[in-house]
Amino acid sequence: MTRQSTAGKKEVRAWTLRAGETALRASGVIHTDFMKGFIRAQVIEYEKLIEAGSYKAAKDKGWIRTEGKDYEVSDGDVVEFLISS
Repeated sequence: MTRQSTAGKKEVRAWTLRAGETALRASGVIHTDFMKGFIRAQVIEYEKLIEAGSYKAAKDKGWIRTEGKDYEVSDGDVVEFLISS
């Protein structure tokens, strides 16, 4: 099982994923509309994100990679789902 969470200024939520869940299915765990509008996933390992100090710093270092709908989400991945509205 993998835990997935979202965070904002006032709230954090978490979801549990099955091992080997794809990025597309993982996005649907958050909201079914995410699956419908899925474009890609921006992924970084949690430890690398902590090492960078912020998401922006990790992006500036080129540590965030782009993955498609078939990417298997791994335990410890931090994922930003890009979707069309």
